[in-house]
Amino acid sequence: MNTSTDRRIAVIGLGAMGGAMAATLHKAGWNVTGFDPSEAARSAADQTGIATTASLEDLAGTPYAVLSLPAASIVETTVPLLLAAPGTVAIIDTTTSEPATSKQMAGLADAQGAAFVDAPVSGGRDGAATGSLSAFVGGTEAALKAAEPVLLALTGGKYSHIGGPGSGNVVKLLNNVLAAANLVSVGEALGVAKAYGIDPAKAAASISEASGGSKVSANMYPNWVLTGTHDSGFSLGLMARDAALAVDVAGQIGESPALLAAVAGQWQDALAVLGPRADFTEIARTVAPAITPSGAPDAAPRTADGTENGTTAVA
Repeated sequence: MNTSTDRRIAVIGLGAMGGAMAATLHKAGWNVTGFDPSEAARSAADQTGIATTASLEDLAGTPYAVLSLPAASIVETTVPLLLAAPGTVAIIDTTTSEPATSKQMAGLADAQGAAFVDAPVSGGRDGAATGSLSAFVGGTEAALKAAEPVLLALTGGKYSHIGGPGSGNVVKLLNNVLAAANLVSVGEALGVAKAYGIDPAKAAASISEASGGSKVSANMYPNWVLTGTHDSGFSLGLMARDAALAVDVAGQIGESPALLAAVAGQWQDALAVLGPRADFTEIARTVAPAITPSGAPDAAPRTADGTENGTTAVA
């Protein structure tokens, strides 16, 4: 597996994250072609100067590809299509996927002389738009070398090579379930502060300078919860999925993380009330409604179909 001087790259999935990554790569001098089944997503990319196609088959054999997809099952159908023609150097999968899928896709790519790395990312749409994401990378040393030019463009070097194929997925899921737990615990704590007549913003700021502080208390609650904006760009449905998947992945190897399982259950409860399209910071509305101007949710979910947009951002 060798890197290529050919700067052609396909971005599969042009939602909030994929669209921002495509724009970042375009600005960095890559020759980007994007694909998304949504005409609206393709149109939005077109308006930023990104070439698009309505046919995934058109991108087979493109030297590099970045995947930003909503589920492992879609990764499994996408990768073989990209490998259907010769020329692929590296596929970088930023999807919050499943380790077994990544291992399978890495083997499929390797058999055709290509590289596949699972590189789920953190940093949200702002990080994607500025090329400052962080990535959890799973893959062989050879695959990492082949994918490195793309990883550098997307992260500025802020990526960690965790281990072999699938290991990036595992650590990303653990990261997300820890964030899920922190969103619940900080909300409950600030709810207690509020009940004592303490300004939750002051409590959050003080805690953030001490041992209990985190990005959740320092940024997420002040910016999105206490303001009532809840506009992070990451859906509650996806966070609930990731928390449940983290517990499931643990169970596959005989681990039983009781606290994380309890947290995953709280997110499923919130999902039932708020619906999958709610912002993930709206979990505060179920665990500490008094601290957000949005208040407690209605009894019925806002979206009843349970569907998720295929181009929804990943954390």
